[in-house]
Order: sequence, then C-alpha cells, then structure tokens
Amino acid sequence: MENFTFHNPTKLVFGRGQLETLPTLIPENVERVLVVYGGGSIKRNGIYDSTVKLLQDHGYATYDLAGVEPNPRLKTVQKGADLCKNENIDFVLAVGGGSVIDASKTIASAAKYDGDAWDLVTREAEPQDALPLGTILTLAATGSEMNAGAVVTNWETNEKYGWGSPYSYPLFSILDPVHTYSVPKDQTVYGMVDMMSHVLEQYFHTPTNSPVQDRMAEGILRSIIETAPKLLNNLESYEHRETIMYAGTMAFNGILQMGYRGDWATHNMEHAVSAVYDIPHAGGLSILFPNWMKHNMHVNTERFKQLAVRVFGVNPEGKTDDEVALEGIERLSKFWSALGAPTRLADYDIDDSQIELMVDRAMKRGPFGNFTKLHEGDVRSILQMSL
Repeated sequence: MENFTFHNPTKLVFGRGQLETLPTLIPENVERVLVVYGGGSIKRNGIYDSTVKLLQDHGYATYDLAGVEPNPRLKTVQKGADLCKNENIDFVLAVGGGSVIDASKTIASAAKYDGDAWDLVTREAEPQDALPLGTILTLAATGSEMNAGAVVTNWETNEKYGWGSPYSYPLFSILDPVHTYSVPKDQTVYGMVDMMSHVLEQYFHTPTNSPVQDRMAEGILRSIIETAPKLLNNLESYEHRETIMYAGTMAFNGILQMGYRGDWATHNMEHAVSAVYDIPHAGGLSILFPNWMKHNMHVNTERFKQLAVRVFGVNPEGKTDDEVALEGIERLSKFWSALGAPTRLADYDIDDSQIELMVDRAMKRGPFGNFTKLHEGDVRSILQMSL
C-alpha cells in the first residue's frame, strides 16, 4: 500500500423514515434553502411535498431549481449559482440521484465564486468556500452522496469533466431505500452497472499488498451480482433496495481506495462519449469497461485472473492465466447484458463518424489512467472495439 490519509466528513443517515430527521441536520442560522431536483419524479412520488413541508414547517424559506439533466449541464449549474447569489440562499439541498447531487455540489461552490462555474469544473480555479449542502438520495448509483466528486457537461463545447474539492462533500445524506421504489427497471440496472464500475475502477491499481481492500471490493461486487436479479424481479423489495443502496455508497466513498489510487480511465473515456452523444453514463460504462479490460489484460494478468476466480467463479483448472482472465471479462459483460445493459455503441446508434472527436475530448488533459496510461491510440482502439 501507499501512505494515505482518510477523511470523509459526510454524515450518512440510512434507513426507513429517516427523512423526518432533516430539520435536525441543517446547520444553525440557515434561513433560505434551495431545493435542487431533476425531471419531476419526486413530485409524482410525494418526496418533494414531504421534504418541502418539513422545511417550511420548521421556518425555512424554500426556493426551487428543477430540471437538472441526467448529464447535468453547465447552464443549469450556472442558473443555480446565480439564483443562490440573487436570493441570498444559505443552504443547498439536493433531492435526487447522482446528477442532481453533482449539479448541487457545483452550484454550492460556484455560489461562492465570482467567476464562471466552468472555471471550477475545468480546474482553472480552486474553490475557496461553498454553501453547505445536504442530499436526499432517490437513485442508488453514483455514490455522490458520500464523496466530493462531481461531473458536469458543457454541451456547447461537447466537454464533460469530473472535478471536486474538500468543500464539495455533503454535510449529510439521507438514504431511505423506500425513496428508490419508483425508480424504473432500466434506471435501476444503470445504477447497478455504475456502482460496479466504481468498484472495478478501484480494483485495478498498481500498489501491492491490498488484501483487505481487495476482499472488500470483491464482497461488494458479489453482493450486487447476487442481489441484482432478485431486485429486478421485485422492484419494491425493501431488502434488495437496501442492499443495493448501501452498496452504491460504499462503492465510492473513499473506503475502498485507501492506500492506492484506482484507475478511472474508463470513466474518462465515457465522459468523452456522452459529451458528444448524451447517452446514459452507466450505459456507456457497460460498453466500454469490458473492452478496456481486454485492451489492458496483459498489464497485470494475475489481477484479472483474481477477479475472474473470486468474483465470477471461473474455474482455473486446466486453463492458462489469459484464458481465465478473459473468461472473467466475458462473464462480466454477459452479466450486464443479462440485466438489460447495452453491449455495443451501436445500441445507441453510435457509429465511427465521431471517433476522432471523442478521442480528442478524452485526451484534453493528456494521457490518463493510474493502472496504466492510455494514449491517443489506446483510446481510439478501445472505442473501435466498442462499436
């Protein structure tokens, strides 16, 4: 392992009925709350009304920012930051999934910054402060409820980047599995693919002697694999929603990554694809990740073999390490496909016409990846494999 310091300041409030604790979690001296949400599902399922009533009954003035996109747009983030400044907002409450939370993190920091919000996303400027932020999670997927990261898309320039700072951790996150009952099957599938991808990004690292982290990562992956079919057969199972919700948070709150840095190259490539084509993030990951794995299998074949045997139950007897590793990759791809996730870019009507633009967007910050560096030719090859 490498030396590390771990600190996660987010208070996790987990379980049935925990929304009622909301007023006790908001800091003192808060008067004006911006409620940020997406396309309106929280109004249909009653979460919006319950949340706003709790806030207003406890004396908070509430303001709305609705319509956060699945790949949150810069213009929406900037609109939220301007609203915070104009209305003297002193607390941001994200009610939704990862996109809403990512937008809210950026809004909270941009509200305390004199320039354009895009400066923070591109890391041309570092936040020096942020409005306090809380979240009410309604979609288990990204883990954004308990980390500092956020991803924002500038649709005008076809750029999509991740960013984060110590100021963008939520103060608290309320996770009630009941709030995810109304998530449709396809979005539930995407959520599980996303959280598995987060674990896999961290599993592929270069430092040695990580047996504890490996077993934790493998345990999360196996729990998702075992629970996913059961959940899809009963979308209102509290037990299965609870397992998946907790798995999503644990997949990306920093605990698995103590002592090393994960790879994250596949996420960077997917950001380039969805910046050009606006496809679902997890849909892109389900296509790209197995091809990233095949492309890089020989960087450390033993690592891929370990994953195949421990997580996907591949029997190594009588097989070469390469054969075992490749079988594990194929089992991952088939599992995601069996859930209903896409396997080819063609599933989104994406051909090779924009490959060079996607390569350009992926390479904006130079070679990337911590397990192994991807260069322009690598990215092009993986995209072509994914068509």
